[in-house]
Amino acid sequence: MGVASSANRSFASGRAVVALMLREMSTRYGRSPGGYVWAVAEPVGALIVLSVVFALMLRSPPLGNSFLLFYASGYLPFTVYATIAASVQVSINFSRPLLMYPAVSWIDAILARFALNLLTSVTIMVIVLFGVLEFTSASANLVFGPMILATLLAALLGLGIGSLNCLLTGLFSAWGSIWGIITRPLFLVAGVIFIYENMPESVQSVLWYFPWIHVTGLFRTGVYPTYAPDYISIPVVMTWIMIPLALGLLLLRRYHQDILNR
Repeated sequence: MGVASSANRSFASGRAVVALMLREMSTRYGRSPGGYVWAVAEPVGALIVLSVVFALMLRSPPLGNSFLLFYASGYLPFTVYATIAASVQVSINFSRPLLMYPAVSWIDAILARFALNLLTSVTIMVIVLFGVLEFTSASANLVFGPMILATLLAALLGLGIGSLNCLLTGLFSAWGSIWGIITRPLFLVAGVIFIYENMPESVQSVLWYFPWIHVTGLFRTGVYPTYAPDYISIPVVMTWIMIPLALGLLLLRRYHQDILNR
């Protein structure tokens, strides 16, 4: 009896997650001209601008001989984190009307936004990397293990920080703006436009405690097999994942109704 009831709840939750994903797909991409095309065009445009600007300033990229591939190897995993964190942060507010129904829970809303944005980000990553390697002079012997691990860590990092921010934004409406200001330099801290080894030791000693530099470094070991950084620490990244995720989920379980009633 208990097993059957648990299975029914899991099935109902799964259906709710899929329904929320379909709703967001139609809301975000179905109403704009081009739809998913813009989701791909945005990172491609950003990478082209980065490549052109730094090609004018530098003779060669820090790794390899293609500016476009180098910046893609840092920008794409960072975008996985940033996209998921931003979407999970507003998941309760986004799905607020549906959360009034007992069949849909707050965790369904978070899982739906996490799953959809992970699938979208991975699709964009595959398309962009294929395009760079196929239609430019860049070449690489990709090692998929580190790339997949880095992408998974980036996604979980986005889920953890996004869940905690979902709580804080729901309880304190100004937190979203404050967090946006605090994390404005994150693009630089993540090592998108440089590698850790090229920084002064004083800067390295600070950067090492931030998970994003470990994620981009790990991803680049899959794009550049001869690149073997010794600073990468999975435990650092996991600490940044587990603490915000545990706090966020535990406190959302306690305060999600207060957030919905605001």
